[in-house]
Order: sequence, then C-alpha cells, then structure tokens
Amino acid sequence: MTQTDQNTIWLTQDAYDKLRAELEDLKGPQRQEIIARISAARDEGDLKENGGYHAAKDEQGRIEARIRQVEDILRRAEVGETPPDDGVVEPGMVVTYKFEGDDDDEAETFLLGAREIEPEGLTVYSPQSPLGAAIIDHKIGETVEYEAPNGKMLKVVILDAKPYTS
Repeated sequence: MTQTDQNTIWLTQDAYDKLRAELEDLKGPQRQEIIARISAARDEGDLKENGGYHAAKDEQGRIEARIRQVEDILRRAEVGETPPDDGVVEPGMVVTYKFEGDDDDEAETFLLGAREIEPEGLTVYSPQSPLGAAIIDHKIGETVEYEAPNGKMLKVVILDAKPYTS
C-alpha cells in the first residue's frame, strides 16, 4: 500500500453525503447561531465574569474544529465503489478475523473504512490502524502478524472478507 493510499479515507456515498450535509450545517446555521450568541453575551458587558460568553466561545471552538476535521476527511475521501467480492482485504470490506490459536467462535468482525461511516452494530477500523494496515491486500485464510499499540506482536487469521453494503 502506498503512502497516498494510507492518507485516503474510504467512504460510502451515503457517508460522504452525510458529511457534506453536516459541513453545510456547521458552516451555515450553526456558525451563525454561535456568532449571535457571542454577540448577545458581549453586549451584556463585563466579559471576565460572563459565563454565557465563555460557553459560547468554547462552543465556537468545537464547531470550528469539527469544520476543519470534516473538511479534511472530505478532501482525502475516496467515495468507494464497492470493492470486488474476491476475498482480498481492502477498504470497504467487512472483515472477520480471529487471533491465531483462538476458536472460530471467538472471531470478531469489523468494517475496514472510515469511522465516519459508523454502521449500526459494526465496529470500524481505519486502514491506518495497526490491524487495518497489516491485513490490507491479504486473503481469506492467511495469517498476518502485526505490532499492537502496546508493542506486542499479534497474529490474526483472516476468516472472511466481504464488500460492505449499507
């Protein structure tokens, strides 16, 4: 996987559309509402002891940070065509794996993609996560070793990889 691929965020069309709508809301109505709250609080006088002013400024900081985050995601987004159902792990796949030596009933399933997709009842790992990066381009049945964030080496067996459909 190339460095460019590591910076790409795979999104479904639905997730992309939701993020675009969120961004428009943040930049429009939410930004205007917080500016009005700050202005109203400023008109009340002494800003040092004005809790409403400080709360509004904090909220403004959160909104602006989320705007930057969503813009970054959309800039790096690759709106995914559903990947081929060929058993090769890539972004946009629902992957089932187990740790080497575990029973099949201890298997875990996740979506390899952007956390912004957040499908109901399905954990999401990014392709940049240690597990995600290790298993990309591997096939069903392969055992893959990777380093966990705690420095421990782990081995997983890929049991299944199917394209995600919303």
